[in-house]
Amino acid sequence: MIMHIGGKSLRLVSRLAIALLVFGTLGQAASQAQEGPTKVAVEGIFPPFNYLDSNNTLQGFDVEIANALCDEAQLHCEFVPQDWDGMIPNLLAGKYDTIISSMSMSAERKEKVRFTARYYDGPSVFIVQKSSPLKRMQAGDLAGKKLGVTSSTAQASFANDHYSGAERIVYPSSPDLYKALEAKEVDVILEDKLAIYDWLTNTKAGSCCEFRGEDIKDPKYFGEGAGIAVRPDDTDLLQRLDQALQKIQTDGTYDRINAKYFPFSIR
Repeated sequence: MIMHIGGKSLRLVSRLAIALLVFGTLGQAASQAQEGPTKVAVEGIFPPFNYLDSNNTLQGFDVEIANALCDEAQLHCEFVPQDWDGMIPNLLAGKYDTIISSMSMSAERKEKVRFTARYYDGPSVFIVQKSSPLKRMQAGDLAGKKLGVTSSTAQASFANDHYSGAERIVYPSSPDLYKALEAKEVDVILEDKLAIYDWLTNTKAGSCCEFRGEDIKDPKYFGEGAGIAVRPDDTDLLQRLDQALQKIQTDGTYDRINAKYFPFSIR
């Protein structure tokens, strides 16, 4: 059967279709507006992953990855600077929705939050003054030496358990840790290799020092790389971030960001 529609009827159908399209678009926009901003916690003092530039604007690998994920997941994101010690407690308290700040997925943290798939991986490593006589980094080699670590990090936990014979000195942030090594306040520090790479290669202060010993990878302490943390019950946001992460890793976005900060892949 062929149905013939008159001119007036056709115009009416067209208007109804347009109206439905407009209301559907407005409804989607309203839904997104009601959703509100997704607040992203970033430390801001961990170059090249996250730091404040001369205009006090957050920059770095983590920040660009976060922006790419938010664009892909169609989330309106706002960054929230947060000191490291308060990262997980304030996530659980609802002060923000996710942490995209080079957080290693350790077993201890997995008991408190949920993580996306890994978005980068890097070993931990010892760093010393170039003139240091230390060669190996076994527990006996560091007995009685001053070993610096950053507070509330996987490196601090690893040092406490494996280097009890060393005098472990804890600093509040990575920049403080690096300054201590430069000033010879400590004999050696333990740090994320990718995090300190920029300081060693791109700063005058970092020219004092170098990697020493073998890379350290221990899933018990350092997890399986860095992940994006959300509250345990926020399954929708976790799924959206995971899907967005997979997309930017396949369409070239991730690799373009990676190349801006490192001459090698950190996946």
